[in-house]
Amino acid sequence: MSFHRLLPSISFLKSDRRIAAGSPHPLGATWDGRGTNFALFSSTAEKVELCLFDPTGRTETDRISLPERTEDVWHGYLPYAQPGQLYGYRVHGPYDPEAGHRFNSHKLLIDPYSKRLGGQFAWTDAHLAYRLGHKREDLSFDRRDNARSMFKSVVVDQAHTLPDDRHPQVPWEDTIIYEAHVRGLTQLREDVPKELRGTYRGLAAPAMIEHLHKLGVTSIELLPIHSFVDEARLLEHGLKNYWGYNSVSFFAPERRYGSEQIQNAFRSTVAELHSAGIEVILDVVYNHTAEGNHLGPTLCYRGIDNSAYYWLIPDTPRFYENYTGTGNALKLAHPRVLQMVMDSLRYWVEVFHVDGFRFDLASTLGRTPAFDPHGAFFAAVRQDPVLANVKLIAEPWDIGLGGYQVGGFPPGWSEWNDVYRKTLRRYWRGDGGHLGDIASALTGSAPQYRHDGRGPHASINHVTVHDGFTLADLVSYEHKHNEANQEDNRDGSDDNNSLNCGVEGPTDDPAILERRLLLRRNQLASLLLAQGVPLILAGDEAGNSQGGNNNAYCQDDEIGWVNWAGLGTSDDMTGFVGGLTRLRQRFPQLRLRHWLEGKKADGSHDVLWLRPDAAEMNEEDWKSPESRFLAYILAGTDNGNEPLFIVFNAAENGVEFTLPPWANVASWSLVLDTAANSVLAEEKTEAPGVKLIVSPISIMAFAGRP
Repeated sequence: MSFHRLLPSISFLKSDRRIAAGSPHPLGATWDGRGTNFALFSSTAEKVELCLFDPTGRTETDRISLPERTEDVWHGYLPYAQPGQLYGYRVHGPYDPEAGHRFNSHKLLIDPYSKRLGGQFAWTDAHLAYRLGHKREDLSFDRRDNARSMFKSVVVDQAHTLPDDRHPQVPWEDTIIYEAHVRGLTQLREDVPKELRGTYRGLAAPAMIEHLHKLGVTSIELLPIHSFVDEARLLEHGLKNYWGYNSVSFFAPERRYGSEQIQNAFRSTVAELHSAGIEVILDVVYNHTAEGNHLGPTLCYRGIDNSAYYWLIPDTPRFYENYTGTGNALKLAHPRVLQMVMDSLRYWVEVFHVDGFRFDLASTLGRTPAFDPHGAFFAAVRQDPVLANVKLIAEPWDIGLGGYQVGGFPPGWSEWNDVYRKTLRRYWRGDGGHLGDIASALTGSAPQYRHDGRGPHASINHVTVHDGFTLADLVSYEHKHNEANQEDNRDGSDDNNSLNCGVEGPTDDPAILERRLLLRRNQLASLLLAQGVPLILAGDEAGNSQGGNNNAYCQDDEIGWVNWAGLGTSDDMTGFVGGLTRLRQRFPQLRLRHWLEGKKADGSHDVLWLRPDAAEMNEEDWKSPESRFLAYILAGTDNGNEPLFIVFNAAENGVEFTLPPWANVASWSLVLDTAANSVLAEEKTEAPGVKLIVSPISIMAFAGRP
C-alpha cells in the first residue's frame, strides 16, 4: 500500500517567488557571496521543500518548494541565504516500503552534502517514519514533525586561508602508522592543556607531537570524524557510540571534538601536524549510515531516495541487504551515491588537506552486489587526479557472501592484513607448526599481495587495532570481558588468539609481569622488522589496558580512553619503539619497495632462511610441527648497507645457534635483544661461526660488519 502525505507548501516569512531556478551543480548548499544555491538529488521524489530555521534551530521560519528539477536534481537559488543559515529538506513522494519507497515529508532531513551540522539532536520516536509499536511495524505511517529534535544543515562559506601547508608525502616504504581516537588519545594526557584534551586541537599539542616523534611514527590514523550519532539503544543504557562508526554526514566534521569553528579547528590541526612531518589519515565509513534497517530512523538518505542510496533485497525491497552487520549498506553501484562518496573524498583532501583514508568494511564499496575489484568505485578512485597522491587503505572484508577479500583489492590499494595479525598472535602464543606462515608474514605476505604489480606496502601489518584487545590485554586475557557494554558479554570476537600467561587479568606475580612485557616487546619488534607497513595502536607503547574489553565501541570513558599512567614505568615502551623505528630506518632491507626473491639468478640471496646450525633450511625443516625457531639473513642493499641477521625463538627454552658466514662480513654486531630489553645496543660483536644462545621467547638481530 502506498501512502501520499503531501504537506502544503507554507511560506512563513518570505514568498516562494523570491527563489530563482539556480543550478543543479554542485550538489549541496553553495554560497557565492550574494546568495546560496541549493541542489538535492532524488530520482523518485515528487516534490522537495527547502526549510529554513532561526539561529537556534528550533523555529522553522520558511518553507519553500525547490522550483526546478534537472536530471533528478532538485534545485533553487536564494539570494538572502547567507553562511550560518540553518536549513533542511522535506521530501515528498510515496510511502510504500514494500516497493522500496520511504518518503515521509513530516520528517525533516539533513542535506547529504552538509558541510556542517547545527541545531540540537535528540532521540525521539518522531524520527521514525512509522508508528513505533504499531502492529504493521514500518508499514504504518507517522505524521509527527521531528524538526525540533533534528540536526539542521548549515550553509558555510567555503573560502578559507591556510598557512603554508604542505603534505609530508611520506613514501609508503617509510610509513609507520599510529591508530588513534581523537578524544581517547589526549583525554587523560596531563601534559596536554586541559581545554585541548579530547579535541582536534589536542592532537597537535606540543606534548603530543613530541611523543609521536619519540615513537618515530610518520602518520596518524584517526577513527571516524565524519558526523555521527549515538544509537538510542546505547543512550538508554547510559552509553555512547565512542568509536563513531555510525555516520549521518560524510562532509561535516564531528562537533563533539571541538568548538563552533569546527572546520577551522580541524583544518589548523592538520596543518600543525604537517609542519611536524606527520601525515593525517582518516578512517571513513562509506559502507553504511546511521539509519539502520527497516525499523531504523529517517534522518537523511532513506527519506530522500531510499532505493537509490541503499542495497535492498531484490525480491522484498522492504528489507535491506545487511552486508555490514549494521542493518543497511550504501549502494555505491548507483552513480549518484558514487558521486557523493567521491565528492566527499575530494572535499577532505582539498579543504582539510588530509593525506589518506582507511575505508571501513571496504568490500561493501566494491559490491555490484558481488564484490568486483574492477567495479565503479575502484575505477573512479584510480582515475581521480585529486586522489592520485593520497594513501588508500582497505579493511578488506564485510559480512556478506564473498566479503572476505584480503589480498583481493586492486593496484593502488593497501589493506589491513589480518593474516599477519593471526599468524603473529599464534606464534608468540606458542603455537607450533607455523614456520612457513611466519616467514610469509615477515616478508610482506606475498601469497596474498604479490599480484597485479602490487608491492609489499600493500600489506598493513598490525597485531592490535581499536577493534579487539590492546597489546597489554592480548597477553593478559584469554577471554573477552565486555560486561560494561551491557550486552551480556555476547559482543566482540571470541577468536582472539591471546594468552594470559597464567593469570586472567591483573597480577602482582613478577614472573608473569616480566613474561607479559617480553611478549609485548616481541610483538612490537616483529611488527617493525616485517616487510610491509607497520600499524601501531595508540597506547600500546604505554601498557594501556581496557580491562579485557575487546569491543570498547561504546566506552567513551576510562575504558576506551588511553591510560598514560604507564609512561615512565616498566610498562613504558616508548623508547623501545623509537629504537625499533630507527632500526627500520637504518636498514633499508626492512622497508623494500619490491618483493624479496630468495635465491637470485646470480646465485646470491636477498633473503636466506637458516637452521640453528647456520645451514640453509630444507623442506623437512619447514614442516617441523614443533619448531618455533626461525632465523634469516636480509642482504644489504646495493648501496652497501649492512646485512641483517634476525633470530626468532618462540620456544620455552633457549636455543643454541651459530652466527652464519656471509660475503664480506667479518663480524656480527648485536643490535636488538628483546629478552634484554635492548635495541641498538651493539654491545657484543662476534665472528661468524661463534655459537650463541637466543633466550626463550625472544628476538635477536645482528648487523654484519666488514
